[in-house]
Amino acid sequence: MPVYAYQLINADGSDGAVFEIEQHADDPPLAAHPLTGQAARRVYLAPHLAGAYHERKVNAHLKDGEHLAKLGFTRYERDKISGEYHKTAGKDTRAPESFSVGKEL
Repeated sequence: MPVYAYQLINADGSDGAVFEIEQHADDPPLAAHPLTGQAARRVYLAPHLAGAYHERKVNAHLKDGEHLAKLGFTRYERDKISGEYHKTAGKDTRAPESFSVGKEL
């Protein structure tokens, strides 16, 4: 079933909170919140379209060491036990293999 967004209408006519509800496509739009009875109107939100810069794809590229090295980046991961950062991607010889950050700046 599709999910529709509705916006509550406050007593003074101003816009209230937005809520979502599952409805059949052929059901008429709600005029009031189903639990509280407060007046509401259907609102249309921009659809989420996955494309070249979809969050999952971007995160995968940020974790791909070969991809980052090809672009000239160096990536470090923090060791949870020692607190040191170790190089996991990158071929730049000027970048250290590991380093630690002091607690005071």
